[in-house]
Amino acid sequence: MELGRITRRAFCSLAPAVLAAAAGPVVVPVSLVMDSKAKLTPEVVRHFWSSLWPQAVQEFAAGGIRLECRNRTGEVLRPPGRPPVVSGLDPATLNVVLTGTIPMEWDSGRSLSGVTLRYRGRHLCMISLYRAHGHLIPLVSVNTCVHEILHALMLDIFEQNPQGVAGAGREFRIDYLATRLWLFHDGADIRRSAETYVRKLRSDAAAWATEPGY
Repeated sequence: MELGRITRRAFCSLAPAVLAAAAGPVVVPVSLVMDSKAKLTPEVVRHFWSSLWPQAVQEFAAGGIRLECRNRTGEVLRPPGRPPVVSGLDPATLNVVLTGTIPMEWDSGRSLSGVTLRYRGRHLCMISLYRAHGHLIPLVSVNTCVHEILHALMLDIFEQNPQGVAGAGREFRIDYLATRLWLFHDGADIRRSAETYVRKLRSDAAAWATEPGY
C-alpha cells in the first residue's frame, strides 16, 4: 500500500477494527492460572508468554474486546478414579488455566490442546502448553487461546458439548470466527456475544457469592 493511498480491500479490512474502537471495547475479566503441579519446561512457558498469549490479546483487542488479565497460581490435581480437582480459580473471571496436558476425563483421551467448560460454578478454559500453538492455517488451525476463549465468549460454555456432526460444526464456527479476527480484525459478532457473556459471568459470580462457605 503506497503512502497516502489506501486500496478498497485494505479499507474493508480496517473498517471493522475502526468501528470497534469507536464503540469502545468490551472488557472481559480474565485470570491466568498457572498450574503449580505441571512439569513445564522453561521453553514452553517462555513460548506462551512471548508468543501465544500476546497474539491472543492483540487479536481480541483489534476486534474491540479487551482481556483484562491478572495472574494467579493454582493446582490441577488428578486423583485416580475421580474427576480432576482444580484450585486457584476466581469465580468473577474467565479462568485460563495453564497446564501440561488436559485431564483424560475432560478430553476423552484425545490429547486436545484445550478445553472450555464450567467447573463448580467457575468459568474455565484449560490450555495444554505442550500442545498449544499460534495461528497456523486459516479455518483449520488457529491460536489455541483464541479458540478456547471464543468458546466462552460465544456462549458455548453454557451448553453441553455436542458430538458428531453438531460438534464438528461448532468447532468450525469457532475457527471461522477466529480466522476473521486474525485476518480481517472483524470481531463484530464476537463483541455482541461477549457483552452477553460478561453479564452471565457476573450473574454466575453473584450466585456463587451467596453459597454457604464462600
